[in-house]
Amino acid sequence: MAARRVLKAVLVDLSGTLHIEDAAIPGAQEALKRLRNAPLVIRFVTNTTKECKRTLLERLRGLQFDISEDEIFTSLTAARNLLEQNNVRPLLLVDDSALPDFEGIATDAPNAVLIGLAPEHFNYQTMNKAFRLVLDGAPIIAIHKARYYKKKDGLALGPGPFVTGLEYATDTKATVVGKPERTFFLEALRGTGCSPEQCVMIGDDCRDDVGGAQNTGMLGILVKTGKYREGDEAKISPAPYLTCDSFPLAVDHILKNLL
Repeated sequence: MAARRVLKAVLVDLSGTLHIEDAAIPGAQEALKRLRNAPLVIRFVTNTTKECKRTLLERLRGLQFDISEDEIFTSLTAARNLLEQNNVRPLLLVDDSALPDFEGIATDAPNAVLIGLAPEHFNYQTMNKAFRLVLDGAPIIAIHKARYYKKKDGLALGPGPFVTGLEYATDTKATVVGKPERTFFLEALRGTGCSPEQCVMIGDDCRDDVGGAQNTGMLGILVKTGKYREGDEAKISPAPYLTCDSFPLAVDHILKNLL
């Protein structure tokens, strides 16, 4: 029989798992309080690119979530780190509300293309500018490649289709920095003293949240809120460690079975 895991950390997705835009998932705030009473490190990991970390934190606190800024690791943070490491000047295809997270990054005479969720910028003129830069040798850096996400009025296209279209047109491959990349999950755990085998991830995206976490060595719990659609749990192998209706039920399972 395999040795029982010693759980020390929990990674929690935000959009679709704790909230959908300005509405909290029912019971999520109280469930987070219960989770905080356990001897666990908690980190919040998100591919959200439509707003900077400061705005995201204000939204969460407005929904009465007890979360501090240093507990949040975003794909925008991971993207900025990569830009600085590679010393490139990006064409920023991100929503204007995300721009504060790139303050101080040079963007004159761009020699790279950074793509997040940018509905107002996904037009022919801007995409063609990105296309020409890539043809001239600029790398494509995708903050993530999510197919879609959940809004109050229904599902909406994510940046993935636009990244894939640019890859197809230029016969190149993007570097992806957000979930489900292994490096993203490892960076989220940096400084916690916890290994992936001591961690569980809770999220509404079967591929990016759960699949990515499990491929890194974590357990993955899929919640049936946010972008979840019936049958999602069958889309990855191995299947999620657990599929449950919501974040509060995921917390119940962790407190009863993994400590």
